[in-house]
Amino acid sequence: MEPATPSTSSKNSPRFDRTSAAILDAAARVFSEEGTSAHLAAVAVAAGISRATLYRYYANREALLDALTADALDAAARRLADAGLERATVEDAIERIVRAFVAVGDRYAVLTSDHTTLEAAHEQLAAPLHDVLARGIRTGVLRDDLSVEILYEFLAGTILKAIQLNQQHRLGLEEASAVAAGFFLNGTRARV
Repeated sequence: MEPATPSTSSKNSPRFDRTSAAILDAAARVFSEEGTSAHLAAVAVAAGISRATLYRYYANREALLDALTADALDAAARRLADAGLERATVEDAIERIVRAFVAVGDRYAVLTSDHTTLEAAHEQLAAPLHDVLARGIRTGVLRDDLSVEILYEFLAGTILKAIQLNQQHRLGLEEASAVAAGFFLNGTRARV
């Protein structure tokens, strides 16, 4: 009896994973530049595949956006988990948070383009950020006249602007991250 060979269309095959990853990378770029209503043909061209291949992997725009959203949330959550926020000083944790989001910029930018998706992203990713901000207030590093929720909104806005500046090639990844973290920290430090 011969061993079974996986079909090239099998969702567990390396070929499927590579093509799927290429489609998601292309979709992130195209959607972040042109918006989520961009033609799927542009995504196929950016991925270097035919539209028929794109539709074999993702039946429609909604399926592609759902997959891209899941991928973006996963990438951001992994980066936050790897950042060691609980062991870092508040200042270092803020810098790591900003860098984590700027590093997944295209994908995170797509998350923020849809209000419902953005709310889901905030629900899934907000806890570690809230913990750092609460620790900052508690330890006297951050202002105590603003709530954690308000600080979170300012941090999220600063991160989005850093992502935009990086995508526009006006600042590199590290520079955009450092400037955004510094900007946030300088405006939210505890008053002496």
